[in-house]
Amino acid sequence: MYPYIPNTKDDEKRMLEYIGFDSMEDLFSDIPENVKLKRELDLKPSMSELEVSRYLIELSRQNISTNQLTCFLGAGAYDHYIPSIVGHITSRSEFYTSYTPYQAEISQGTLQYIFEYQTLIANLTGMDVSNASLYDGGTAVAEAAFMAANITRRDQILVSKTVNPESREVLKTYAHLQGIEVIEIEGEDGVTNTDQLREQLSDKTAAVIVQSPNFFGVIEDLEGIGEIVHSQKRTLFITSVDPISLGILKSPGSLGADIVVGEGQPLGIPLQFGGPYLGFIAVNKAHMRKLPGRIVGETVDEDGNRAFVLTLQAREQHIRREKATSNICSNQGINTLAAAVYLTTLGKKGLRELALQATQKAHYAFNQITKSGKFKPLFDKPFFKEFAVTSDIEVDQINKGLLDENILGGYPLEKDYPQYKNGVLYAVTEKRTKEEIDKLSSVLEGIK
Repeated sequence: MYPYIPNTKDDEKRMLEYIGFDSMEDLFSDIPENVKLKRELDLKPSMSELEVSRYLIELSRQNISTNQLTCFLGAGAYDHYIPSIVGHITSRSEFYTSYTPYQAEISQGTLQYIFEYQTLIANLTGMDVSNASLYDGGTAVAEAAFMAANITRRDQILVSKTVNPESREVLKTYAHLQGIEVIEIEGEDGVTNTDQLREQLSDKTAAVIVQSPNFFGVIEDLEGIGEIVHSQKRTLFITSVDPISLGILKSPGSLGADIVVGEGQPLGIPLQFGGPYLGFIAVNKAHMRKLPGRIVGETVDEDGNRAFVLTLQAREQHIRREKATSNICSNQGINTLAAAVYLTTLGKKGLRELALQATQKAHYAFNQITKSGKFKPLFDKPFFKEFAVTSDIEVDQINKGLLDENILGGYPLEKDYPQYKNGVLYAVTEKRTKEEIDKLSSVLEGIK
């Protein structure tokens, strides 16, 4: 009856006798009869461990990963190379078995890598402080919006439609339950429509959210948009960024951002069929106490040795719920460690080289794909590692033709932007070779 519970009938009988019951039915007698199923579950017959193992192996073979396919799909999750040292460190038992540091002082290893991660993110974004991470990029956008509403005591958020559609959906879901109004600003030629932004900006606006490079891969004028945002007193400027792009682009902190968020998946975290991933958030010192989650700080112990402590704990598990800035319940510890190891391994020069390679290869792919005129640029703007093109062919047909050649094609923009019929978004990382890009271009030319 219970094939995966290793208790014999005698075991069950002894346990029931110990707690004063004659049968399993007596144990559940408090459940009303009218809510009981009163039949067997519609499940296949139980299998042995060997049979289950075989079944799961066959099931897993239906998945096709980037080990078999050449990946040109991005749209928020990217096929970057992950140095082997990342997996070596994160697979150590003292890391992958550790849990959240409730008794922080005895979790020095966990606190140290969180501290190092915070330092790296703060340096990368040009901000003063980062917290101990968030669930993912979408959650980070929502948390930043709540933070801005909390700081300004306003209940309106303006967000550009060039921000990742999934992040905008998460924001709207969270905001609805908090009574926060979300107004979307249209895009124009692949970037934020600044005229509409000026029109919508008011003394009700808590923050403006812009992504750069945006969902289309286009680089936004953050400095110019920041000036527009800050023309309205007390309104905050939130930017969402690809951390890899900061290897060659100016930091958002230097361009006037008040809060910087993003998806940390490119920082040494595999695609792994959709997650879990890592959201980051960084702010200036003035807003530090409004950050969700935790902040780890550095100090010395009574012997003068370097030590780490939880300095700010603004989540509901540490303080009174009504005083908490957020009830977020995870800092994605193992992914935080992966990001810290990844960034440390690459260093400044490595990150710059990575960003340059991705940019140069993306532009080479763009030129190859569009040179015949069959595929046309959707936008005429500078881009990072992603670009959008359009043609007379439906994207599903294109991607089917590519998949037949073991190529994972681009993202169909029409799914989120109906005005861009047959628009497709391609991502090119440092992993892609000239031969792979040329094959992509060749196969695309052959699709009718």
